[in-house]
Amino acid sequence: MNGRTIGLVLAGLIAGGAIAAISTTTGFGPPPGGSKAVVTGKPLIGGPFTLTDHTGKRVTEKDFLGRYALVFFGFTHCPDICPSGLQVMTAALDKIGAKASDVVPVFITLDSARDTPSKLAEYLKSFHPRLVGLSGSAEELAAAAKSYRVYYQKIVDEKSPDSYSFDHSAMFYLMGKDGVFMAPIPHTTNVDELARALDAALP
Repeated sequence: MNGRTIGLVLAGLIAGGAIAAISTTTGFGPPPGGSKAVVTGKPLIGGPFTLTDHTGKRVTEKDFLGRYALVFFGFTHCPDICPSGLQVMTAALDKIGAKASDVVPVFITLDSARDTPSKLAEYLKSFHPRLVGLSGSAEELAAAAKSYRVYYQKIVDEKSPDSYSFDHSAMFYLMGKDGVFMAPIPHTTNVDELARALDAALP
């Protein structure tokens, strides 16, 4: 399957959900009057980063070259979207069988204070055994989020300043073996849809 065919299949599977996700997190949506926007070129998503994985090893984006990467941002104290997204990721990778060996599932936290490597290691035990958790300083995570165009904002509980959460965009990012962005997949995608998207993208 050539790159154009893969792109068309992925677009067909995720277009509706992607538009909904973008509208929810940014306020942008289809232009009024039903007119269609024309988009050309590839979005600038992904790029250099230096973070620490859940084993304590320092890694960069170059450590993932040569394999596909399915990247998801969140935080371990997230009550629903993050664990459900990681469960969908896990089940979809299991569903595509041997093809999944060419995909590295990656979870990048947005919570530099609480999500230490050891915390991530414990948290990830509930999901895919090959899932890589990445953390870092606030500055390092901000840089990684910026490169993936991830919106996030810390929300502090006024009644309990030590208690906080994050408002953040939720999306799976499928990256190619060369580290180049291939497709966005909304977190609302179910297991079968994500499995089909991955199956279409992988040779």
